[in-house]
Amino acid sequence: MADSVALDPIDLQILRLLQNDARTTYRELAAEVGVAPSTCLDRVTRLRRSGVILGHRLSLDPARLGRGLQALLSVQVRPHRRELIGPFVERIRALPESLALFHLTGPDDYLVHVAVTDMADLQRLVIDEFTSQREVARVETRLIFQQWECGPLMPPAASTGDR
Repeated sequence: MADSVALDPIDLQILRLLQNDARTTYRELAAEVGVAPSTCLDRVTRLRRSGVILGHRLSLDPARLGRGLQALLSVQVRPHRRELIGPFVERIRALPESLALFHLTGPDDYLVHVAVTDMADLQRLVIDEFTSQREVARVETRLIFQQWECGPLMPPAASTGDR
């Protein structure tokens, strides 16, 4: 587990603002948090170097790209051995339909978030890319009706002992 990084209120405010809009300029950030633009740049650079900020992502609307149906696939791999896991993970990550892949505890080994064109495309994906693989013992499909973004992600509040 990675060590947490000490963050002051200005760092936290910068992180909150950047998570809401990663395109915010240093000048705009600095004005919002009440520091000089050069100080703001130094703080963001430190947050990147320390690994708190991992990168910047572009969010796309799968429906506007012709992938209007999203699903979560619960996948059980048997046997669950390291020599099968690596190739399985790389194959799933390489699929153009895959949005996210999670390695889990419990009865299912993986949860795969996919975006496909329609039900026939989802059926093709499950049969051709998942259940046709020898190591895949079971796939359970759940359609996603609606999705919301959450956040911004912030560190846990310091415990005051008042619980």
